[in-house]
Formats: sequence, C-alpha cells, structure tokens
Amino acid sequence: MSILFWHCCRGLGRAPILLLLQLVFALTAPLAAQGMTTPTAPAKVQQLIELLDDPEVRQWLAARQAATPVAAMPAEGGLPSRSVAAIRRHLDGMRTAVPRVIPEWMAARDRIVAEMDQGSMPILRGFALVLLVGYGAEYLLRFVLGRSARRSAAESGPGLAALIRIAPLFVFAIAAVAAFAQTGWPSRLEAATAPLLIGWIAARLLIAVASAALNPRSKDNGAAESQADSVSLEPDAALFWYRRSVLFICAMAFAWAVVDMMQALAFPADVRDLTAALFGLVVLGLAIDTVLRRPLVELTAGQRTLRDALTVGLLALLWLLWAAGMKVLFWVGVYTLILRPLLRFVSAATRSTLDTEAVDIMRVLRNVLIDRGVRFLIVALAAAWLAKVFQLNGSPVIQGDVVKHIFRGVLAGVVILLAADLVWQLAKELINLHLKRAAVESTDSAQLARDMRVRTLLPILRNFLAAFIAVVAGMMVLSGLGVHVGPLIAGAGVFGVAIGFGSQTLVKDIISGIFYMMDDAFRVGEYIQSGSYMGTVESFSIRSVRLRHHRGPVFTVPFGSLGAVQNMSRDWVIDKFKINLSYDTDVAKVKKVVKGVGTALLEDEELGPLIIETVKMKGVEQFGDYGITLGFAMTTKPGHQTQVRRRAQALIKEAFKENNIQFASPTVQVAGDETQVAAAAATRDAIAKKNAALAAQQGGEAAAE
Repeated sequence: MSILFWHCCRGLGRAPILLLLQLVFALTAPLAAQGMTTPTAPAKVQQLIELLDDPEVRQWLAARQAATPVAAMPAEGGLPSRSVAAIRRHLDGMRTAVPRVIPEWMAARDRIVAEMDQGSMPILRGFALVLLVGYGAEYLLRFVLGRSARRSAAESGPGLAALIRIAPLFVFAIAAVAAFAQTGWPSRLEAATAPLLIGWIAARLLIAVASAALNPRSKDNGAAESQADSVSLEPDAALFWYRRSVLFICAMAFAWAVVDMMQALAFPADVRDLTAALFGLVVLGLAIDTVLRRPLVELTAGQRTLRDALTVGLLALLWLLWAAGMKVLFWVGVYTLILRPLLRFVSAATRSTLDTEAVDIMRVLRNVLIDRGVRFLIVALAAAWLAKVFQLNGSPVIQGDVVKHIFRGVLAGVVILLAADLVWQLAKELINLHLKRAAVESTDSAQLARDMRVRTLLPILRNFLAAFIAVVAGMMVLSGLGVHVGPLIAGAGVFGVAIGFGSQTLVKDIISGIFYMMDDAFRVGEYIQSGSYMGTVESFSIRSVRLRHHRGPVFTVPFGSLGAVQNMSRDWVIDKFKINLSYDTDVAKVKKVVKGVGTALLEDEELGPLIIETVKMKGVEQFGDYGITLGFAMTTKPGHQTQVRRRAQALIKEAFKENNIQFASPTVQVAGDETQVAAAAATRDAIAKKNAALAAQQGGEAAAE
C-alpha cells in the first residue's frame, strides 16, 4: 500500500499533493467534529483515507506541511526579520489548531478503539497486572529494608532513611516496566500508554528525592531534628518547598506524558504545540504563586517586591519563549534561573553526608564524588539536554553553522571544565591525604625519612598536576570551539624556545631543582646551609626553595643559586665543644668524671632517646696561656644537638665543682714591695670573684634551660 501511495505521489507531483492533503485535512476535521455519517466511498478512496490515518504518514505530512513555508520564505532579510517570521508562523499554526483539538482527540480515540478487537477488559487486566507486579515488588523491598533498619536502629542515620525511601521506587520502576513489556497490547495503545507509565514512575522518584532532601517535619518534632536532615531549613519552609515541589513534579510529569502520548498517537505538530503551551500556562501560574508565597528572611518589603517583580517577569518571558517555539532559548533561560539555586541546594544537601574526618582513600574518594560529582552530573545533564533540544528543535535566533558550532562547543566546554575540576579535586584530596599521613610523627627513622621525602615531593607534584590539567582542559575546550590546537601547540613550542633563550636563569633554576630532587639533597623540615643561606626547609616551588632561619628570617633561594648544599639534618650529627682547665688538673680524673656525666645523660627520660653516642672526652686539644684546652664530642639525632650539649655542659660544671676541678682563669704574678704585693693580691681576688660570679650565672642559665 505504501508503494502504491508513493507512485501516486510521484505521478501527481508535489504541488497538487500538498493541495490535496490540505483539502483532505480541511474536510476531515469538521466531519470528525460533527460525527456525521458519510456515504460509502470507493475502495481506492478508503485506501487513501487509511493511509492518511497511518501515524507515519501523518507525521511525514505534518513535517512536510511545516517545512513548506520555510522553503517558500524569501532569502532576503536579516536575522531579526527571519526570527519574527518564524515566531509568527508558529503562533499562526497554534491559532489555527484551536478548532481541531477536539476532533483530533476523537479521531485518536476511534483509532485506539478500532484496534481493541476483544474489548477493554484485556486492557484493564493488563493495567492491573502492571500495577500489581510493580507495587508488590516495591512493598516487598520496603518491608525487608524496614526490618533491617529496625535491627540496626542505633546505627541508622539519614542515609539509611533516604535509601528506604528511594530504593523501593527503583524496584517498582523495573518491575512495572518489565510487566508492561510482557503484556500483549496493541501497538498504538502501547505507544500511547508508555509515556503515562514513565511519567508516573519519574514523578514518584522525584517526589521521593525531594522528600529525602527536604524531609519536612512538623513543629512538634522540634527544629533541631529538622535542621539535622532538611538542608538547614525551618520546619515551615521545608514543608512549603516540599509541597510546592510535589505540585511542580506532578504537573510537569503529566504535561510531558500527555504531549508525548499525543506524538505517539500522530497528533499534528500544531495541536501538540498548543497543548504544550496550555500546560506551560498552568506551570507558569504555579511558579508565580510560589514566588509570591515563598518564605524569605532578612528582606525588607521593598527588596522583596523588587525581587518578586523581576522573578515574575522572567517567568512570563520564559513562557512566551516556550509558546513561541524557541525551545533552546527557553531552556537556556530555565537553567539560568534555577541552576545556581539548585547547585547551592544540592551542596547543602550533600554536606551532611560527607565524612569530614576521612582517613582512608575510599572515604576521600566518596567525599569528592558526592561533593563535586553530583554537581558535575547536574550540569552535564543540563548541557546534554540543551544539546538534544537544539538538535531536535533548533531556534529561530540560533541559525548558521558557525553559531551552531559555537553553541555546541560552549556546552562541551562547560562539561570539560567540570570534568577537569572533578579530576583535579580527586588528585588534590589524595595528595592532601598522603601529606596528612606523612605529617604524623614517627619514632622509626626509616619511616620518618620516607615521610619527609613525601612532604617534599608531593607539593611539587600537586602544582604540576594543577598546571597539566588546566592546560589539557583548555586545549580540549579550544578544540571543541573549532580552534586547531595542532598549530597552536607548534607555535607555543617555538615561542617557548624563544622564551627559553631569553630566560636562561629561569630554565637553570627549574632544571637545577629537578636534579636536587632526584639526588634527594634535602627535604622539607631539614636544616641546610648553602653559602650565606641557612635555615629549615619549609616549602618548594618550581624554581626556588624557602628557608626559615633559626632566628626568624625567611630566605627564598633559587635552585640555581644554591650550589653545594650542607645538610645538617640527615641521619646523625656530631657536636663538639671545648673546655679550658687549669694546668694542675688531673686529665684522667676529668675523663672519669665526664664518663659519669655521659651515663647520666643516657638515663635522662627526655634526652636519652635523642642521643646516639653520649658525651666523651677526646683529650687535650692545646695549651693556653692560663690552662689546658680539653675537647669533648657526642653524636645525637639531627636537630637536637644544641639541646643535648647545653644539658651536658651544665652537668659537667656541677661534676667539676663536686670533684674540685678548677676551670682556667688568668693569673697575675707581681714582684716588689709589700704595697705592690697587696695591690696584686687585691686584683687577683677581684678577678677570682668575677670569674666565680660569671660561672654561677652560666650555671643558673643552663639549669633553667
């Protein structure tokens, strides 16, 4: 039959066919509306009428009828005139569709009734089977989860409550769709019923999500319980937004299901557009009522009036765009209006599920995927929906290959940047986790060395990953916008070579830093000295190291200027000091006394673990003018040598005092009469008192430290 119809179309030509089809539509609409009985038509006419009732033929004719004015549109005229003409044609089509709405519904009903050969009872049984299977599976899973929740009532929290609400609905959806697919319904009735079932499933799922997120509570339950689970909303506000979300979800699901069902029943496009505009008017009324009644805090009357006026005006503009058929601009406006509040709401809703004290990799990944992954998913779905709407409907304003390519490139760029942000957050949190673990003090020297190396290298890796991800994401965005990145990369290479010749010092610093890291010359937390620079390594950049002097100043030293590095914090430190004693001192006795001091240092609870080899006397270093100089040495852990040395010197002074070992002091011998001898003795006594006072002062300071 379709081949015969195609040959007839080829034989008659395009223009007569269009006129014939318009005539048929004009005649069949009043006849369907009036329900008049027509005389019996010839067989060929009946075949033609059956072909016109076929959904595929009606869709092709509707598309052809809608495309004919576009082909006849004159080429001249700018973008505003073409846009106005397209909007006018769309509105004229909806106006002419007003008298044909009821006849089209009656014709669709007749087509469905004609397919039900066995009456409506099998259809009712099929509906009952679908509902029975779906709700049975749902309540069975809800019963099982409820028993599990009661068993672990002490450990159950908001997450388990949300699971009990939402998981059974997914089971209902799967079971209902499976049962619906197994019923042997007529093809046209199945295509018309499927949108209603999908809309009902989607509405129930979205209502469950809204209930889990908002969790409306009554005032009797207290604000504290509501605040803990309902995204920091007051009970009245949470209840208001929950009820409004239910109204919006039901209205939009019903509107989508009806319009999609009309498309499955081969309704003309203008009738579907008129129905969608009417449903949009209902949603607009709900939105305006919600704006005017929504609870607001900390706003004056003038601020609220201004904000309400702007919001209502934007909602009215969105409905006009929808009614005019400018679907792409409509959805762009919708996302501009709701995307930011939606992201803020989702962030607040997921914040309560995050583990702020995550100490393992899986929990860190879970936190990032919840926090950033949900945001990425929302924006990615919005971009995908915009691309789908643009591909199906287009827009009178967005025309031309260049504009279309840029529009798609911008949508892809947004998704790429969000994906790059997700990857960066995952990498950064993992690096921060390892840095946090490395910051824990350890008594094992090997583990301590590994932790110090981790604290040295991971910050550099984090900076490198940030730059790498930013560059790759930027290149992908430019490629999506139509920019050829190959020549750009080649040009950047040539430009980089030129910059390299002009910044040899910078290149030298970077390369020197790489080799310092490869040689493991120093790590974060170690005390190093290079020329006139000394201090504790605090951090690195790509070209320099940051040193904190023990007196407070900070040195930022380029790697190229370091040269030979003296690391004073690696493995162990030998500390040496000297003491001057009088010439009549017994050296063997001093060595024995110092050995006892070394034993006392090892027994010290605080300093003992820091000593590798305790203090020992090495022997006579030199002969001075007033006495002999003895050398002492000890081996300690890096960074603790000063503390141990001070304690050792204090103990040595006390031990020397107990064993009558005298420190060297300047003496004066004078030959002459008794007056000169008395003066010399007085001078000697004054010097002795001064030395004793200095020694006592030093001993007090050492004991205090």
